Amino acid sequence: MSRIRSRNTSPERIVRSVLHRLGYRFRLHRRDLPGHPDIVLPRYRTVVLVHGCFWHRHKGCRFAYMPKTRVRFWLTKFAENVERDRRVRQHLRKLGWHVMVVWECQTARFETLARRLERALKSAEVARDDHSNPRA
Repeated sequence: MSRIRSRNTSPERIVRSVLHRLGYRFRLHRRDLPGHPDIVLPRYRTVVLVHGCFWHRHKGCRFAYMPKTRVRFWLTKFAENVERDRRVRQHLRKLGWHVMVVWECQTARFETLARRLERALKSAEVARDDHSNPRA
């Protein structure tokens, strides 16, 4: 487990590549935000959390399997990960950030991922514009 990286993983690099190709600029792993989000788009007040299906328990995904040994350890570990993820998302939303979760298995389809990211950031931009231009 010590060789498992938490930053610059392949899925994270794919998401960053897609965002960059779409013309978005972002920051990585901002320490001043809860959970040190993988990708932060300050202009859109949006964070992108890139989750591994195994570690973060993507429901219904074939990569979120249960190891056959030390089952009690893994159940506890996974439950703690899921609870931490929930708390981080909740805290970010309380601070006014839009939170988007991209699962590892979703990075396999480049075009689908690009459309999903584009759609989410367009809606975040509309929400941002609505709040910054109050009609009087």
